[in-house]
Amino acid sequence: MEIPLIGKVIKDEGLGWYYSEPIRVPVLGDQMCQMIVERYDEDSNQGDFHAAIKNFLSINQSVLKDAESDVFQYYKDRNADWDEDHERFIAIESPADVWKHVQLGTKPLVTRRGYGDHGIYISLDCECDWEEEHGLQIVFKNGLKINKIGAYDGHYTNSDAYGDDRLENIIYARL
Repeated sequence: MEIPLIGKVIKDEGLGWYYSEPIRVPVLGDQMCQMIVERYDEDSNQGDFHAAIKNFLSINQSVLKDAESDVFQYYKDRNADWDEDHERFIAIESPADVWKHVQLGTKPLVTRRGYGDHGIYISLDCECDWEEEHGLQIVFKNGLKINKIGAYDGHYTNSDAYGDDRLENIIYARL
């Protein structure tokens, strides 16, 4: 089977997910990534998936730069529990420096949100130096812009994560 823009995919029969061959993703520094598409077969509007994938493959790293202050705040909140002498303390001086401590994921997950707008979201599970256990989740709404960052929790918006509609457009929720 082929999915437009990502080519031939292999289906994991157990999960029902489709895995692409590695493709270059500009927003992730031209890393080779294996796109994962969830619940594509059962979707009545597969064109939404195609549009989000097209968007995601067309954006560049400026989208990450636009969210670096939120990523930096996430770092500061997680690092606040440690003093400078603690082994887990990581010193990052500015928002621009935060990306030096992030290892961007290589398996973007494309899925339809089960709540709210039922849009297509692309979730990326990353590692970061300041949060080894929960890492960093970056979610792209419709593949265009970052709408959620924080510890990986599997949710695509903060309103879903916290059950609070007021957080729908909050990129990083400090709760």
